[in-house]
Amino acid sequence: MEIFVLAFFALGYLVLAGADIGVGMVLPYLGRSAAERREVIAAIAPFFLGNEVWLVATAGVLAGLFPELEGELLSGNYTLVVTLVLAWVVRDMGLWLRGRMPGLRWQAFWDGAIVAGSWGLALSWGMLLSHVLIGRPPALVVAVLVVAVLFATHGLAFAALRLRGPLRERAAVLSGGAGEARTYLVTAAALVAVGVLAGLRLPLEPGTSGSVLVPVILTLIPLLVSAQGWVWWTFRHRVTGPSYL
Repeated sequence: MEIFVLAFFALGYLVLAGADIGVGMVLPYLGRSAAERREVIAAIAPFFLGNEVWLVATAGVLAGLFPELEGELLSGNYTLVVTLVLAWVVRDMGLWLRGRMPGLRWQAFWDGAIVAGSWGLALSWGMLLSHVLIGRPPALVVAVLVVAVLFATHGLAFAALRLRGPLRERAAVLSGGAGEARTYLVTAAALVAVGVLAGLRLPLEPGTSGSVLVPVILTLIPLLVSAQGWVWWTFRHRVTGPSYL
């Protein structure tokens, strides 16, 4: 049961947060002006904080249920984990701060932070997943780039589902016009497959606290899923203008 709990949160993060990471990666392509970029950011604004909860939950499950694996992942990939966290902070700073002042230079700087942080997240996750899956330097670079491209494609499909007009047309460049839902499902399935393959190569030996923590986590999962579903239902319509960000 502990393994299924970890997989639920980890794969949920890859699919949900992978979309807003991908949108940040392709922000310069989608938004050709400051106003367009603000509208693109509005596509992920209601979701990105909720999506990050899945990563926090994954880290909590690792610490509570798989302490040996957590230690191995952190100690063996310390620099990579620090880079990932820094990219996460930079990306979120960009999302929160770009709209706090009207100056074009200010907004352009934080737009750059969003793009750099998103690419940093994608490449860091690609490196971590590829290291677990492959571990050999020659093939590692290719695998990292493939995972990063998968994130970007996932983001394009999500943006096509959320945007309108010319922005939607740009986002749907790989989706064949109205095929963005199909593309989103395909890229989501690909991210799940990568996550599952990486998980199968990990030493998933649960600790001794599962009998206490698992019932608590199983009680909280319906609340998390319900909250996430409520947010998605509330903001199910396409973006019509800039958001609070």
